[in-house]
Amino acid sequence: MSEEQVAEHEAGAEPAPAAFKPAGRPAKSKNERKSSVPRARRMKLSLTKIDPWSVTKVSFLLSIAGALIQVIAVALIWLLLNSIGLFDNITQIVSTTGLDSGGLDIASFFGIVKVLSAVTIFSIFEIVLVTVLATIGAFLYNVVSSLVGGVHLTLGDD
Repeated sequence: MSEEQVAEHEAGAEPAPAAFKPAGRPAKSKNERKSSVPRARRMKLSLTKIDPWSVTKVSFLLSIAGALIQVIAVALIWLLLNSIGLFDNITQIVSTTGLDSGGLDIASFFGIVKVLSAVTIFSIFEIVLVTVLATIGAFLYNVVSSLVGGVHLTLGDD
């Protein structure tokens, strides 16, 4: 319902029939009606420059999010493997085959603290690497786009 219909309904007036046209407006001709229909526009644009600082900020934050996901995933996988007894079974298999010359304990070697420490160090290295590579990529894109004109896009308003 439009605002006028709501106001009429609250005032107790009957709503106008659907086919009712106000007398003050002249009927539009067929050509005028076609021109008032919104048409989809298409624009051709070129991406000629990327701001390296914005690429640095975005890639840094996305790589931090990826590192957090990676650390949490490794912790959950370690907990799953420990709960099914995989590390104890591997230690038992190694000791039954006679390869246990120094009292090898896989569970202590792959402890949660050591695994999470290694993954955290790897994630910090990964954050720095992804941020630097994305920034270098933005600089390279700017150099190449100044030579060839950038990436050409056609955007549609559908």
